[in-house]
Amino acid sequence: MESLGVKATKTGLVPDKLVRAGIRILMEGRNQSLISMSCDERAAAKLAHVKSQKTSAIATHTNVANEQHYEVPTTVYDLCLGPHKKYSGCEFDTDNETLEDAEVRALTTICERAELEDGQSVLDMGCGWGSFSLFAAAKYPNGRFTAVSNSATQKAYIDEKAHERGITNLTVITAEINAWKNVVAQFDRVVTVEMLEHLKNYEKLLSRVASWLKPTGKLFVHMFTHATQPYHFDDGWMARTFFTGGQMPSSDLLLYFQSHLTIENQWAVNGHNYQLTSERWLENCDTHKIALIKILDDTYGQGEGYGKWIEWRLFFLACAECFGYNKGETWYVSHYLFNNSPGIE
Repeated sequence: MESLGVKATKTGLVPDKLVRAGIRILMEGRNQSLISMSCDERAAAKLAHVKSQKTSAIATHTNVANEQHYEVPTTVYDLCLGPHKKYSGCEFDTDNETLEDAEVRALTTICERAELEDGQSVLDMGCGWGSFSLFAAAKYPNGRFTAVSNSATQKAYIDEKAHERGITNLTVITAEINAWKNVVAQFDRVVTVEMLEHLKNYEKLLSRVASWLKPTGKLFVHMFTHATQPYHFDDGWMARTFFTGGQMPSSDLLLYFQSHLTIENQWAVNGHNYQLTSERWLENCDTHKIALIKILDDTYGQGEGYGKWIEWRLFFLACAECFGYNKGETWYVSHYLFNNSPGIE
């Protein structure tokens, strides 16, 4: 059913109203498969998920993930995202607020909840297009910011924007997280925004993060989550097209990995905010349809651009419906603040 539905929608002939209805049916089915288990089954499934992570590499299928998201031409994101190029959930005060204002509100929230202060050394782990690093480096001019991405395209973009804005306290490193081990610098803060969903072994990752932090340092995490149950993106259109090697964490999943860092605070950001973020991206995608198809034609081959544009539309539609499901109370963004002291296994 899913493959036939995806095949039909990729023609571009199915109205959005029907596409959205189909996505809602799939989300309902996914959620019911997670919550219809008995309490014993849910506990066993979660523990099995945790154990599977501890025997995995930190990241898998990194080359595929790069192709799906991060080596796509920067101009695609220029046209689809907001001016800060924040490729993650934003925060809206009202449904009619601009994407730029929602980006700034979300970035400000990160700075506040990460307890940033001017003069700190800060690592942005999985920096994307630099929305946080560029924002925070300008906000805290005496701080020292290091941004790490496994995408050369993203490094080039961030370096260019930092130069344009006169930002001199930001260094960008291109590195693959599995290989990034021998870090000499000690940081006051490590911030990571929607990177952990692409990773597997949180135990190894947090062990490394603890070694990068000063004794009084802290880790701030922003990631999207399911309210109760984690699951891997192992099959289906979303897994194949946009999240190969990724997972949907549960809101409590990180709490199972406290042998190196201890949870200090946790927050939830209702999924309606991400729904609105995705709807804004979709609007931009539609507004710039002709330009995007040309860019995608040039990237993937003449005649391929329209199909790729449809895939991006479907991605934004799927995200909007996922995070809007159940009024944003089932899939949503979670924030965490960890301090650098051993917690519990």
